[in-house]
Amino acid sequence: MAVKLFVSDLDGTMLPSGDIVSSENIAAVQCAVRAGVTVTIATGRMFEAALPVAEALGVDVPIIAYNGALIKSPSGRIYEEHAIDPMLARDIITFAQARGWYIQSYSGGVLRYAIACEESRFYENSQKITGKAVGRNGMLAYVTGNCKLLLVTEGRAVSEARAQMLMDAFGAHIGVTRSADRLVEIVVKGVSKASALTALAAKLGITADETMAIGDAYNDLPMLKAAGKSVAMGNAFPEVKEEADYETLSCTENGLAAAIYTYVLGMGANAPVPMRRG
Repeated sequence: MAVKLFVSDLDGTMLPSGDIVSSENIAAVQCAVRAGVTVTIATGRMFEAALPVAEALGVDVPIIAYNGALIKSPSGRIYEEHAIDPMLARDIITFAQARGWYIQSYSGGVLRYAIACEESRFYENSQKITGKAVGRNGMLAYVTGNCKLLLVTEGRAVSEARAQMLMDAFGAHIGVTRSADRLVEIVVKGVSKASALTALAAKLGITADETMAIGDAYNDLPMLKAAGKSVAMGNAFPEVKEEADYETLSCTENGLAAAIYTYVLGMGANAPVPMRRG
């Protein structure tokens, strides 16, 4: 069945880093759009950080942000929004602070953290955005309207341990995923890129069989499972590759463009970015 909705992750999939989209990926997306395919973004990033990418691609469709907690169009129309309950957000922030963890919030589309530090700089540099240091007490003043909370840790082992601690303490109310080795993301229970993909497809009158998703990280797994067909980046985690129907080139090799030409448009050897042959 032809692909009518193609949903792409950003970091490690469309973008090696920052917010600069390669000309090859832009050309492939535009080619798919001309062929009648709806192409959009599903990301753990805040909407404000994803918007410049959508503008660079030239797509005017709803963006899935905060790992599925917000579906919003570039023009500002909100299709779905799932914010963490304010008292629950307060409890999670307090839980993290009591253990000396770095945690950041996003209410009102503003990135906030207690103090500027290595973790905040790491995140800001990777996303090409700037946050606000509001102090420990200040973090508790912005508990309303957070679609996501996020931990930055020292690495994969620490992320796995802290994710489990969060689930043990709050698992009845939250979903926890890792979008990278150092990032632990917290959203409302039941919310994911998968739930957002399914909701968006329904709003567009597109069946699950007519969707395709592409990604590289753990937080992409639910979306890849929910889509009719799925593609793992060449640089994806092994668990992601095992789950996907197809594998493309790496992010730095413009694997997104190669996947669009090969699996969406069926251009094969005629593709401007052909698949590498073994």
